[in-house]
Amino acid sequence: MALNNTAITQSSITLSISPASPNNLTSSFPNYTIFTTSPATPSETIMSNNSGALGGALILTLVFLIGVPGNLFVIWSIMARTRRRSITTTLILNLACADGSLMALTPFFIIYLVRQGWVFGLAMCKVLFYLCCANMYASIFLITLMSLHRLVAVVWPRHLRGLTSQRTVVRVLLVLWFLALALAVPVLVFRELTQRKTKETNVTGIKSLVCSCEHPQPQYAVMQYGMETFLGFLLPYGLILGSYMCILRKIRRTKFRRRIRSEKLILTIVITFCLFWLPYHVINMVQVVEALSPKGSPLKEKLGHIWKSLRALTSTVAFVSSCINPVLYTLVGKSYIRAAGVAFMARLFEAAGLDSTSRKVRQSSQNSRDRDRERAESEELRNKESDSTTSGNTSSNIKVVPITNGK
Repeated sequence: MALNNTAITQSSITLSISPASPNNLTSSFPNYTIFTTSPATPSETIMSNNSGALGGALILTLVFLIGVPGNLFVIWSIMARTRRRSITTTLILNLACADGSLMALTPFFIIYLVRQGWVFGLAMCKVLFYLCCANMYASIFLITLMSLHRLVAVVWPRHLRGLTSQRTVVRVLLVLWFLALALAVPVLVFRELTQRKTKETNVTGIKSLVCSCEHPQPQYAVMQYGMETFLGFLLPYGLILGSYMCILRKIRRTKFRRRIRSEKLILTIVITFCLFWLPYHVINMVQVVEALSPKGSPLKEKLGHIWKSLRALTSTVAFVSSCINPVLYTLVGKSYIRAAGVAFMARLFEAAGLDSTSRKVRQSSQNSRDRDRERAESEELRNKESDSTTSGNTSSNIKVVPITNGK
C-alpha cells in the first residue's frame, strides 16, 4: 500500500508510507500511523526549544513533589482523621482523588519534555492525555458543585437538607464522573503521534515523535477546543463567580463578623482557578479562530504560530492548579496546627473552615425568625389589651337611668 503526500488539512500535515521513498517515515513504526508535519522553526514549539522543554520539566517536577504528597495528605486526613464527614468534605475528598491521580501522571510528561519526544507508544499517548482531560473536567465540576452547595447552604438553608441526602450526593457524584469521562472522549479520537522535522536533523528529517491532536477537518478542532473551553471553563467559572457573589452578599448582611477566613478562602479559590486555567483556554480559543481562518491567510499563519508556541507551556501551568488546593487548605487551617497537629486539616474541614459560615447564617436566620415571631406575638398581645381596655372604658361610661312609676 502506497500513500504518498496525502494532504491533511490541519497544520500542513502529510502522510508518507511508501517503503520505496527515501524519506519513508513509518517503516520503523509498523504498528500505528504516524503523521508528519512541515519543517518547523526552533521557536515554533516548546518541544523544539531546549530551555523551554527543560523549564517545563522543572515546573512539572515541582508540581509532582508538592501535589502528590499534598493530595495524599488531604485524602488521609479525611479518611482517617475526620470524625464527621460533611457534604463539603466529601467533595474535597473527590477533588483530592482527581488531582492526585492527575499528579501521578506527571512523570510521563516530565520524561516527554526532557527527551523532547514521546517514547511510550500510541496507546499510552491516547490514554494518558485522555485521563488528563477527564481529570480536568472532574476537578472543575467538583469545584463548581462545591460552590453550588455552599450557595444553597448560605442563601437557602431551609432547602439544604432535602438536596443533600446521602443517596442524592452519591448519584450526583456518579453523574459528574460519567460526564467527565464522556467529555474527554475526543482526546482518544484525535490524539496521534507526529514526527517533526527541522533543518538540523538527519537525512530523513526526523527529530522526534510528538503526541498531539490531529484533526482531519478544521471543524473538528473547533468542536473539541470550543467544547473544552465552554464546558470546562466558561460555564463552570460563571456558576462559581455568581455563587460566591451571592454568598458574600448574604454573609455581609449577617451580624457575625468572624467570617474573614471563609471569605479569603472563597476569593482565593476563585482567583487561582482563573489564574491557572485562563491561559490554557485562551490558547484553545486562538486555535479555534485559527481553524476557522481562511487557508493560507496571514492571520491563520500567525495564530498557528502562537498556539504551537504556547500550547505546551499553558498546559504545564494548568497542571499547577492540581497541586495548589492542599497549599490553600494549609494556609487557611494554620491556626489548627498547634492544637491538632497532623490532624489540623481534618479539624479544619469539621469546624470553621468551610461549613461554619452556613451554620452561622442558618442560626442567624433562625434567630431573626424567632425575633419576628416574638415581635408579632407581642404586638398581638398589646392589641388585645388595648381592645380590652377600650371595651372597659365604654362600659363604665354607660349611665343607668332608673324608671319610676308614672314618669
